[in-house]
Amino acid sequence: MSPTDAGFFYAESENTPLHVGSVAVFEGPAPSYGDVVRLLLSKLPLVPRYRQRVRTVPLNLGRPLWVDDPHFQILYHVRHTAVPTPGGEEQLRNLAGRVLGQRLDLAKPLWELWLVEGLEDGRWGLISKVHHCMVDGIAGTDLMQLMFDLTPDATHSDPQDWTPQRSPSSVEVVAGAVQDAVTHPLRELTRLSGTEGVKGAGRSVVQLGRSLGATMPRTARKLATPTARSLNGPIGPHRRWAWADADFQDLRQVRTAFGGTVNDVVLAAITRGFRDLLERRGSLREGLVVRSMVPVSVRQPGQRGQLDNQISAVFVDLPVSEPDPVARLTSIRRQMNEHKKLLQTVDARSIIAMGDFVAPTLLALGVRAAVAASNLWYQAVTTNVPGPRVPLYVLGRRMESAHAYVPIAGGTRVSIGIFSYLGTMTFGINADFDAFPDVDVLSRGICTGVGELLEAARAATPSAAAT
Repeated sequence: MSPTDAGFFYAESENTPLHVGSVAVFEGPAPSYGDVVRLLLSKLPLVPRYRQRVRTVPLNLGRPLWVDDPHFQILYHVRHTAVPTPGGEEQLRNLAGRVLGQRLDLAKPLWELWLVEGLEDGRWGLISKVHHCMVDGIAGTDLMQLMFDLTPDATHSDPQDWTPQRSPSSVEVVAGAVQDAVTHPLRELTRLSGTEGVKGAGRSVVQLGRSLGATMPRTARKLATPTARSLNGPIGPHRRWAWADADFQDLRQVRTAFGGTVNDVVLAAITRGFRDLLERRGSLREGLVVRSMVPVSVRQPGQRGQLDNQISAVFVDLPVSEPDPVARLTSIRRQMNEHKKLLQTVDARSIIAMGDFVAPTLLALGVRAAVAASNLWYQAVTTNVPGPRVPLYVLGRRMESAHAYVPIAGGTRVSIGIFSYLGTMTFGINADFDAFPDVDVLSRGICTGVGELLEAARAATPSAAAT
């Protein structure tokens, strides 16, 4: 595993399931369970990782590795369930919250797929779970080829026999880890510098130092800014899950009126959701912000489809105490522009690669400490994954909608996964069960935030409002 992937694996705990997921709804009629199993079996050769499990190294002498699971059984990973007919959105959300809140079995390949029948109007759904150590959001979008087709009449090959490769012995694993601990840093020095060896790594260290120097004043300001610490705290094993939807064209209209990006508009709408939540709880006060971690992909175009994590992160202060929606958007746009300038001057990929020089045992301890430190630094995670702009099909049935699931960890009790499909932007809200009994206030507030920004955009551009 890469250091980033290993970090997600090490951070898993009883109260912290670290899988990403989604809930997709399709036109009816539902396919048979056997048809879904056969489809997956025909696609699995495209993604060998789905037949592999994690093998840890004794005493954490090396990072975990992937080995073929000799006992792989697809019937374990593909599940079949239903909601009482006719199942509405509330029933589906409750089911998805229970399914997505359960940990994956770390002794098996780290994924599950649930076929859900009984939805209203003859529809059906798929709930998917994949551990974050296998795939980040952008790579996950590429992997839709695993099940999804671009036409309803697509044909699929027959399932093929599969023979697992021999799993290495414990002695071989330890010997390989010791050898890798010696040779891998040297390979990384060469890779980072081309033919210049240590000079290239030195430049990476200098570059990291410069980036830290550039961010110190901003970090100091953030430390002095009052955050909504009431949203932080320990998390339990159970989850509440809610969602909200927005018309993508409405978001684009706001962006056209006020500048920035659609993602800026999305964050501004989420700010209204947190504002409503804190106001309902009596915790809203002057100058308060909700600090959100916003993952940023540093995946290069030639790396699309690779099953590893290529992500960095920025931190955005959502100005929940600001009553004016346009002023909230302006603040967010200014912060995101600053982050973009910084990422243009700093090679984020080199910074991530510095993890290749960290001893695996220290890496495991460091990741767990970083997860615990999130209780002190940020209150939410918001991640935006662009989806396809064309219809997708599974076994000839058209996908109507999809909502993303992003895990929570440490002291961060809520995350929002944002996903675009066709003309809709969806918000999947994952929250700790005990800490967020009012999660629906957040989801409704996001919709309110989109509406007030759209109203302001139409007022600013009368010609657009007239059309």
